[in-house]
Amino acid sequence: MENRNRRLGLLLIIALGITGLSGCNGSDKEGGSEKQKLTITGASTIAPLILEIAKRYESLHPGVRIDVQTGGSSRGIRDALEGLADIGMASRNLKPEDGALQVFPLAFDGICVIVHKDNPITELSHEQVRGIYQGNITNWSEVGGLDRSIVVVNKAEGRSTLELFLAFYGMKNTDIKAHVIIGDNEQGVKTVLGNPDAIGYVSIGTAEYNREAGAELKLLPADGVPALRAHVADGTFPLSRSLNLVTAREPEGLAKAFLAFATSAAVHDLVEELYFVPINE
Repeated sequence: MENRNRRLGLLLIIALGITGLSGCNGSDKEGGSEKQKLTITGASTIAPLILEIAKRYESLHPGVRIDVQTGGSSRGIRDALEGLADIGMASRNLKPEDGALQVFPLAFDGICVIVHKDNPITELSHEQVRGIYQGNITNWSEVGGLDRSIVVVNKAEGRSTLELFLAFYGMKNTDIKAHVIIGDNEQGVKTVLGNPDAIGYVSIGTAEYNREAGAELKLLPADGVPALRAHVADGTFPLSRSLNLVTAREPEGLAKAFLAFATSAAVHDLVEELYFVPINE
């Protein structure tokens, strides 16, 4: 429990953006010695995992400092292309308009709709999810729940979770009638936990991690398939995605060494502890 609480504390640090960013591809003097630096930015879904991997890598290579910051997949891709980060984090497959990038698959994850544990709803159809998010269904009693107004939580632009959610349920972001706009997954979890009438959608890994830590959260199935890491692993969960690291060119030096480590079996235990699925599982 102590280890799990420590990791939850790290997630909260990331959600608040309290991670150091200094330049990219450089060196830094600390305690009288010069350290090699690596800057990684992008998807909040991936950041908690990368922070854990970075800590392990730094423990094996004391002369290295790795800075991690969130901001969404779009930021990770843009920063990598513009040279603002050595490595970008993208929690989706790349599109032609993203530009020519080197892609390094890290893990698999899913996206699920979440509600508070006290909400009696156990499942919502595609039509019901669309109705709620488009403002046509505004009370939980209309979908078999309590007579209470629904609080719709949506993701901010630039988040791949938003793009994949919209594509799966056949909506445009301009159709959404949201009461709350959030950035990273932890914010989505906190919002739903703080309001029993709220509905949101987040990474399955993040949701399962929080639920196992005691969060009063309910993960709703998609197309009748329970929202569980196991169903992401066996390919039956319909709203799944690849979590990727990207670079603007063929990596060299420290970036190459870190990417080899981050995508190896040496970190599969960290991938699984955060309820993601290793690539070769």
